[in-house]
Parts: sequence; C-alpha cells; structure tokens
Amino acid sequence: MKAHIGADRDSKLVPTVLVTAANVADSTKTAELLHGQEPQVHADAGYTGVEQRAEIVALERKIDWQIAGKRGVIKPMAEGAEKETLKAVEKAKASVRAFVEHPFHIVKNIFRQRKVRYRGLAKNGHQLYTLFGLANVVIGSRTATT
Repeated sequence: MKAHIGADRDSKLVPTVLVTAANVADSTKTAELLHGQEPQVHADAGYTGVEQRAEIVALERKIDWQIAGKRGVIKPMAEGAEKETLKAVEKAKASVRAFVEHPFHIVKNIFRQRKVRYRGLAKNGHQLYTLFGLANVVIGSRTATT
C-alpha cells in the first residue's frame, strides 16, 4: 500500500490524500492530487515527465513544474560552475519539497504508524485519512502558536 499526498507549500497542511496499491507509480496520481489552484508544483524525481501526461495536459492550466533532477544526471557532471549552480537549484527545490515530508514524520514518528496490517485498501485508507487529518491539526496548532 502507498499513500500519495498533496501538501500546501504555505500552510504546510495536507488537503489531499490518496491510497493505492504499492505498485502504482506516483506520477499516475498527480492529477488527482492537484486541487486546482496551484501555480507551482514541487515534486521528486519520480514525477519526471508528468507535465506531458494526458490527464495533466487535459487540465489546460499553466503550472510551473519544479521536478527534482535525477542524481544520475548530476553526479557524473564535471566539477565546475555549471554543476555547482545545478546543485544549488536542486537544493532550493528540495527545501520546498521537505514540507511534504513533515506530515509523514508526524504520522510515522509521533502517531507511531510505521507499519500497517493489510485489511484492504478501504480500511487502511480510512485510517490514513484520519491520521493525516490529525497531522493537519498538529501542524495547524504549531503554526498558530508561532
């Protein structure tokens, strides 16, 4: 089983959670994770080429895709200004994508939901919807006090 989430960059809340079988590629669920108001989308290297998928093209919206570069492209580059610039750009992308990992930290480490017993996608999905909803409460309470 796999949980796909969409997280808001500014509020750090999780408005969208999808639960699928583990063999479903991340990029196939991108259109379902979008809520329609995103001017910019940050994603890891698993989403490479997502802007060319039929369901994304059908949205007919201008989205600035910030997809992480694959390490296999950056690592063999010759040392120099071009590689350092590319590494700085990738670091900036990663700092924004880190917000998506925070709700997973709350679910896995604070709520201790590291492993699931398979009871079907529906039941496990309902449990994850509840946990990510509670993670939103935790995130919201932390941002309200700061």
